[in-house]
Amino acid sequence: MTSEPVVFEELATADGGVIGVARLNVPRSLNALSLDIIHLLRDQFDAWAEQDAVRAVWLEGAGDKAFCAGGDIVALYRDMTEPRSDSSRPGVGERFFTDEYQLDYRIHTFPKPVVVWGNGVVMGGGIGLLVGGSHRVVTESSRLAMPEVSIGLYPDVGAGWFLNRMPGRVGLFLGLTGVHMNAADAIFTDLADRFISHDRRDDVMAMLLNTDLTDSAHAGISRVLRQFEAESRDQRPESPVRQHFDQIQRVTDGDSLTEVVDNLQRMAEQEPWFERPAKTVAAASPTAMALHWRHYHRSALDSLAQVLDRELALSLRCLEKGEFAEGVRALLIDKDKQPRWQYPTLESLDEAWVESFFSAP
Repeated sequence: MTSEPVVFEELATADGGVIGVARLNVPRSLNALSLDIIHLLRDQFDAWAEQDAVRAVWLEGAGDKAFCAGGDIVALYRDMTEPRSDSSRPGVGERFFTDEYQLDYRIHTFPKPVVVWGNGVVMGGGIGLLVGGSHRVVTESSRLAMPEVSIGLYPDVGAGWFLNRMPGRVGLFLGLTGVHMNAADAIFTDLADRFISHDRRDDVMAMLLNTDLTDSAHAGISRVLRQFEAESRDQRPESPVRQHFDQIQRVTDGDSLTEVVDNLQRMAEQEPWFERPAKTVAAASPTAMALHWRHYHRSALDSLAQVLDRELALSLRCLEKGEFAEGVRALLIDKDKQPRWQYPTLESLDEAWVESFFSAP
C-alpha cells in the first residue's frame, strides 16, 4: 500500500476516456485533511478539469471507517500556540483555511461530474468536500456532523450557505448542536443525494467504467447510481432528523440564541432524542454558538462565494482570539474536557467580543 496521503488513479472507460479517482489515504487519522492533502487535491482537480479524456472524478476515503473526519486540528493548534520562525509569512492556519475554502469552491463549481463516496465518518471539512459533489453517495455506515462549537469554532466550509438551504431551521439546529446524522438524515438535509450499500462500491465503479459518458456524463452517472440505490433500498435507515422535524422547528422558533437554547433544554425534558443535543450545547463554547447564530442569519441570502469569503475572515479571527485553541486543548491535547471559555455562559457573553470576529483581520 502506498504511503502517499492521496492516491490518484485514472481508470479507463469503455468510451475511450477515464474516470479520475482521488482517494484520501490517511485512514489512521480518519482521512483528516492536512495542508498537503488540500494542495494535492487542488492541483489534481485543476489538471483533470483541463483534460478532455477525463469524463468524471470519483472522490473517496481509504479504509472502511471514514471518508474524511475533518481538518488536522492538532496541526492548527500548534500553529496557534507555538512561536513562528518567520512572522511575516502566513501561518499554517491561515494557509489551511484559505486553501481549503478554495478547494471546496472548486469542487462546487467543477465543470465535470464529481461523485463523492461518503462512507463512514464525514465531519467538518469532510462535509465541505462531500456537499460540493454533483453526485453525493452515502452508505449504511455514514455518520455526518458539524461539531465545531464544541471546540470553540463555528460550522464553516460553506455551512452558512448549505445549512440555510436545509428544510426549515434544521441547519440552524444542526450547527448549534453538532447532532450526528445517518445516511437518511444526510439525504433529507440535502447533504447527499443517494443511498447505496457500501459493499456495492466496486460494482458501481465497474458499471460506470462500462457506461458511455461522452455525451451526457451527468445523466449517465445518475442512471447507474439510481439503479444501485434501488437495489439498496432495504438497507436504508430511517431519518431521526426528519422524524423530529416538527420539534426541531419548535426548538429553533426563537428571536435570540438564548431563547432557542432554553427551548432546547425544555424539549430535552420531554423528548429523549433531544437529551444529547442539549448536553452538547450546555458544554459548547458560548462564543462559537453566537458566531454560528449570527453567521447563519447573515448568510441567508448570500451566494456560496460570499459565504466562503465571510468564513475566511471569521476563521482567521478564530485563529487569533484563543477560543478555538482552548477548545482543541481541552478536547484533543490535554483531553481534560474542561475548556475555560472566554465567556462561560451565554448570559455573560459580551456582544462587542462576538462582533469583533466579523471585522476584517
